[in-house]
Amino acid sequence: MASSAVPSNPITPAGYAALKARYDHLLGKERPEIVEIVSWAAGNGDRSENGDYLYGRKRMREIDRELAHLARRMKIARVLEPTEQPDKSRVFFGASVEIADEDDARRTLTIVGDDEQDAGADRIGWSSPLARALRGAAVGDLRTVRLPGGEREWEVISIAYH
Repeated sequence: MASSAVPSNPITPAGYAALKARYDHLLGKERPEIVEIVSWAAGNGDRSENGDYLYGRKRMREIDRELAHLARRMKIARVLEPTEQPDKSRVFFGASVEIADEDDARRTLTIVGDDEQDAGADRIGWSSPLARALRGAAVGDLRTVRLPGGEREWEVISIAYH
């Protein structure tokens, strides 16, 4: 994996597996269950006041929209293994980065694909402002990030690839 040629929609193997699992669950379990409910409800007469039918049709549209979205995301996703990063001395896709702000408050973030970001688990998306600012940084580098609350400066303390 060339550090300078990261595709526009990178994703870790685990992130891709999670997308695929969600797609398979919707297609193989939830959608067939809703189809069955809608078919049963349709046989109960007047559809205009049939709550099961109306809810089922609405839920089926939601599932179909999510399936289409997941299919598009998986089609353009490029699975990258973070441990195969050739230059582990700099921050690139898949890096776990310990950073410290001006008050020496430290946090460790992992840069992952946008489809697998989870701020609560300190997994930030590749195209987020902080990830963009950290790209290419080495230990000791200072990076300024423009956030809605103003600019903040972070120092890179350590970099690891797991």
